[in-house]
Amino acid sequence: MPATLRPRRSLLFVPGANPRALAKARTLAADGLIIDLEDAIAPDAKESARAITAAALAEGGYGGRELVLRVNPIDTPWGHADLAAAATMPIDAVLLPKVEGPDRMPLTASLLDAFGAPERLAIWCMLETPRGILYVREIAAASPRLAALVLGTSDLTKDLHALATQDPDPPPADRRRQRRFCANPSGNRMVAADHCGACRSRRHG
Repeated sequence: MPATLRPRRSLLFVPGANPRALAKARTLAADGLIIDLEDAIAPDAKESARAITAAALAEGGYGGRELVLRVNPIDTPWGHADLAAAATMPIDAVLLPKVEGPDRMPLTASLLDAFGAPERLAIWCMLETPRGILYVREIAAASPRLAALVLGTSDLTKDLHALATQDPDPPPADRRRQRRFCANPSGNRMVAADHCGACRSRRHG
């Protein structure tokens, strides 16, 4: 997939079940929107959230913002239907939650192909567990559709029993460790999701 450089200074999570939030997002100064069908949606609202999201995206009005759909895992009752809907939506990427290994990428890519998704539709992977971090290189090289890795810092901090901090500017030694960790031969982007639902994007390598 050809690399397209886009500003990702801020990416805003928006619950897909909330029409008012989806409408408000059209007016916010964010580089991109991550419309959430997973974590922010109760099980009994998953189907309606997908329909509400599809209607809002069909209406348009989001300008040049990058649009990403966080889907439910493919091993849940909603995962396949989310990908089928994503394949027809005017979005830039699908975000897979809690990726812990490379196997999910080829399966997701094959499903998107089967559902008729355009070649430009990218896959983003959310790394939220220590296992996902351990397999980051394999995940990064798992599919040509893969375009970004997203750090789910809240869950990762919890699993590591680490101390959370809101400091946006880590010490120089931590920055060097981040660069070494994030560097990967596939050249994907690394996005850090903070505790407030916004994202910070970094280019490493």
